[in-house]
Amino acid sequence: MSIHPPISTGNLHSTAGYHIPVMLKEAVEGLRIIPGGIYVDATFGGGGHSSEILKQLNKDGRLVVFDQDADAAVNVPDDKRVLFVPQNFRHLQRFLRLHKIVQVDGILADLGVSSHQFDEAARGFSFRFEAALDMRMNQRQTLTAATVLKSYTELQLHKIFEQFGEVSNSKTLAKTIVEQRSLMNITTIQELKRAVQPVVMGNPQKYFAQFFQALRIAVNDELGALKEMLQQIPVILKPGGRIAIITFHSLEDRIVKNFLKTGTMDEPLQDDLFGRKPVNPLLIITKKPVLPSVEECKINSRARSAKLRVAEKKAG
Repeated sequence: MSIHPPISTGNLHSTAGYHIPVMLKEAVEGLRIIPGGIYVDATFGGGGHSSEILKQLNKDGRLVVFDQDADAAVNVPDDKRVLFVPQNFRHLQRFLRLHKIVQVDGILADLGVSSHQFDEAARGFSFRFEAALDMRMNQRQTLTAATVLKSYTELQLHKIFEQFGEVSNSKTLAKTIVEQRSLMNITTIQELKRAVQPVVMGNPQKYFAQFFQALRIAVNDELGALKEMLQQIPVILKPGGRIAIITFHSLEDRIVKNFLKTGTMDEPLQDDLFGRKPVNPLLIITKKPVLPSVEECKINSRARSAKLRVAEKKAG
């Protein structure tokens, strides 16, 4: 067995303040790394998961990292094994093929918003700060949270709050925003809070967390991007290759769970005339989702809602 000298991972170890990777050990172990394989970190962020993958790759291994947020580029290590693609993971197959990669040995996706995005006030992701209502993960796109609140119909807003945030009084909230936007500007977080204050129900912290989650998902089309990415997995993965996905709320976890169970985003097909069932190209490795340890949740409160699911592409 040949032993390779340590290969520098650049500045990855200095990015803990950018984002603390969730279930780092469990997610990377789930990939069952082949030292000379090709892997994808579909949500690079601060590079924590990538750093762990790189430790297990030899000099022939390759790691392709995707992130649509330009801020993540500063965390990319100076390592010839790493290829950074500044794109949304919904374009996974397209950009892999562009770089002459047809199939890979494993894909990891951490669907959580990075701590950097939440903590950078100007990005407008958190109701804790005063800032413009932005919420764009990809700042090259034009749609912002302010645009959604200003231009979407009452019905569209109602559906966003109901489906993406499970806000208890989503219909009333949408009606209030439509009424208030004709009377005042709603372009900053404080203006939004003032506009909806009369209809906030229960714990304000929880209410605004659900409200902002709904807006963020709509602005970034997070569920649409997730579905598009998942559909590409059976083609991109090599036989025996694995995908590890970390989710943070029930909406995305349900999508991932159902996809891994059937191997498709389409409606389940009925048995054919001969009683044959559609074949799922994926084998579920985690019969139940892996949850973060109590110790991890104490260190990183944002890990509490995380669930890890792993599947493998069947041979043949």
